[in-house]
Amino acid sequence: MSRKALFDVELIPSLTEAAREAGKLIMRYYRGGHAVDRKEDASPVTEADRAADRLIVKALKALTPSFPIVSEEGEKPDVAGAQHFWLVDPLDGTKSFIRGTGYFTVNIGLIENGSPVLGVVYDPASDVMYWGGETGAFRDGRLIRTRAVQEDRKVAFISHSHINHATEEYLAKRGVTDRIPCASSIKFCMLAEGKADLYPRFGPTMEWDTAAGHVILAAAGGRITTPEGEPFRYGKAGFLNGNFVASSQ
Repeated sequence: MSRKALFDVELIPSLTEAAREAGKLIMRYYRGGHAVDRKEDASPVTEADRAADRLIVKALKALTPSFPIVSEEGEKPDVAGAQHFWLVDPLDGTKSFIRGTGYFTVNIGLIENGSPVLGVVYDPASDVMYWGGETGAFRDGRLIRTRAVQEDRKVAFISHSHINHATEEYLAKRGVTDRIPCASSIKFCMLAEGKADLYPRFGPTMEWDTAAGHVILAAAGGRITTPEGEPFRYGKAGFLNGNFVASSQ
C-alpha cells in the first residue's frame, strides 16, 4: 500500500468524524439563530464559523501534531517549506448559511508539497459526507466517478454570487447549454459524482475554499487547472487563488 493510500486508511475516519461533529454544531446555530459579524474584509462571519473552527483545529492538532493548520477563521502560519499542511474552511458558504438556503459545507484538505492529497467535504444540512484520496472518491462510503461530457448538452455549475463577464464569455465559448447556480464547495462534489461537466471561476477564492473539493474531484476522474491548463497549486503567499476551471475530464 502506498504512503498516500495509508493517509486514507489512517486519517479519513478521524477527519470524517471531526467534520460531522462540526456540522452538528453548525446545524444547532442554523436552527437556533445566529448573530452576524463582519471581518476586516467586510465578509460575514458567525459564531457557527468560529465554533466549528475550534472543534476541527483541536481534532487536527491531536491527529497530526506536526502539520501546520491554515484555517479561514483561525491562524494562518507560514507554510513555506512545509511538506504537509492542512487547509480548513469550517463553514464554507457563510452567506448561504445566513440566508438559510442550506448550501454550506465543512471543508478539510491536506496538502503535500503544494498538491492536495486528501479531502473531506461534509454537507450538514443534508447529512452527506464526501471524501477523496489515493483510493478514490466517495459519497457516504459509495465510490463516485465523473461523467463523460456530452457535446450536445454541457452543464456547468456557476456561483450564486460571483457571476461576471469573464465567466459568461467562457461559458459561451465552451458551448454550455445548462447552468446550475450553487454555493460552497458542494459544486466540486457534485461534479465528482457526475451531475455536471464544468465549474469555471473567474474571481478570487481562497485555498481553503477549494482544497478539499479539489481532491474529491481529482480522485473521481476530474481536475482543476488554471484557465490556461496549468496545475493548480497550494501554499501560495496569502493563500489567494487565481482563476480556475474545474471539469469532469
